[in-house]
Amino acid sequence: MNHPATTPARILIVEDEPAIAETLVYALRTEGFVPECVSTGQDALARLQDGGIAVVVLDVGLPDLSGFEVCRRIRATQGWQALQVMFLTARSEEIDRVLGFEIGADDYVAKPFSPREVVARIRVMLRRSAAAVPAGASSPAHGTGGLQLDEAAARISHAGRALALTRYEYLLLAHLLKHPGRVFSRDQLLDAVWGQDSDSSDRTVDTHIKTLRAKLRAAAPEADLIATHRGLGYSLAH
Repeated sequence: MNHPATTPARILIVEDEPAIAETLVYALRTEGFVPECVSTGQDALARLQDGGIAVVVLDVGLPDLSGFEVCRRIRATQGWQALQVMFLTARSEEIDRVLGFEIGADDYVAKPFSPREVVARIRVMLRRSAAAVPAGASSPAHGTGGLQLDEAAARISHAGRALALTRYEYLLLAHLLKHPGRVFSRDQLLDAVWGQDSDSSDRTVDTHIKTLRAKLRAAAPEADLIATHRGLGYSLAH
């Protein structure tokens, strides 16, 4: 059994079905994680205020707030944007998956699920999180169109103001910023940002490009910084 080499990550399970919550707690604890469990969205938000959580496993059908609303509040709260969020839900339609990614989910697993698969996906999420900002990194600056990338702080700013980005929005925009003007296909962006072991699709890239464009237009209404090349992919204007 492989256990995390560093301090065990704390995983917050937000699930109102006791049998599912118990299954996840057992699977995560067996694999060396530190699981915590709450059954409502409000309790989840209250627990996150205390800090220390690395991943939120979030059911959509909660008794008070929907999981989608909880995720929106997580992404809108200063200091919480870096949290990894996995939706775990009986909703498996594409429109629900797309909505989940649009509001900031990092992964989406449909019920019924394999506890081992959930644990494996959490490990992947944590590896990507660790790889996004290497400890003590000192990286060259990248900037174009008023955007500035600070890799050491995992932050992208426009005109000096930090953008509120989800993890994959940040990784996607950072990759484009490092190669301004270069056209990347969807497959190239999937490999560069989500990794070859991901089961994400072209639609995942399109969804994240859409949310990035909305945030960039809010920051710079006069500019269209991400260009679409029909049949080819996307590039960042320079």
